[in-house]
Amino acid sequence: MTKPFLWGIIGPGRIAHRFAQALAHSGCGNLHAVASRNQDRARSFAQQYNAAVYYDNYQQMIADPEIDGIYIATPHNFHFDAAKRCLEAGKPVLCEKPLTVNTAQTQRLIELAQQHQTFLMEALWTRMLPVYQQVRQWLDSNAIGDVKLVQSNFGFCIDRNQEDRLLNPELAGGVLLDMGVYNLSMSDWVYGRGPISTQVTGMIGDTGVDELMAVNLDFGHGQFGQFTCNFLCKTDNHLTIYGSKGHIRVDQMFWDTGRAKLVVEQQPDVEFDQPYDASGFEYQIMEAERCIRAGWLESPEIPHATTLRTVEAIDRLRTLVGLPK
Repeated sequence: MTKPFLWGIIGPGRIAHRFAQALAHSGCGNLHAVASRNQDRARSFAQQYNAAVYYDNYQQMIADPEIDGIYIATPHNFHFDAAKRCLEAGKPVLCEKPLTVNTAQTQRLIELAQQHQTFLMEALWTRMLPVYQQVRQWLDSNAIGDVKLVQSNFGFCIDRNQEDRLLNPELAGGVLLDMGVYNLSMSDWVYGRGPISTQVTGMIGDTGVDELMAVNLDFGHGQFGQFTCNFLCKTDNHLTIYGSKGHIRVDQMFWDTGRAKLVVEQQPDVEFDQPYDASGFEYQIMEAERCIRAGWLESPEIPHATTLRTVEAIDRLRTLVGLPK
């Protein structure tokens, strides 16, 4: 019988709860350890999800020989340091998106993964959802003809707490790193490559972070992308893929849904609707476990090259609106 895969979590914040809930899925491993600089938070999280141990020191948890992989769920600006420590210790990493806050940091982590022959994957969980496996089947079967345009929105009116991570430049706040990474990554997923040129209109708020981005992407070969992301208002948060014969519309909250519709001229609409087995994070967890058990350094579903292309696009867009890399 295969030994259960044992996970450690660095940063038991809001999104880590969803990861821990996904481990209830029968195809996933178990939560073994939790680490936080706040011992009470680590203890509380460990008790809630029946983790065997908790730590108030990241390095101690990284050194735990029982752990098979580590999920990093800290704010963006802490990803690089935590992932670097894990890779240098030979501990496989599944790190929340964006993997890092700039291209240089991402390149360094990829180098470390190769140097230490250790798995590294950005937790862009949306790509692994069942709805996108169905969308891929529609695309591969040429159901909508030649793809010409991908459009998406990700927008909400957020709480204006200037100390919150989203609005705090010291915590790598801003809408592009927090929300726009989904728009960019899923556009890349459709075309299988990054944009050759970008245009952007953006708004920088009072705290110095980007609060709205309206972006045009040219992927070459007559294929384009458009998206908006913002902290100012709730938008129609669909993702739509337009082709020469029809379109595919992924439902509201395109990054977190089980519903999509195929619309082709002179044919009945085809709807797909599949609820998650657990929290929705279980699909990326199973993929990470599969790759780690196989001894791979990256996932073929979310390879290093994809992560690198996305952060390169983020750097370009941030530069165009006057933000530092």
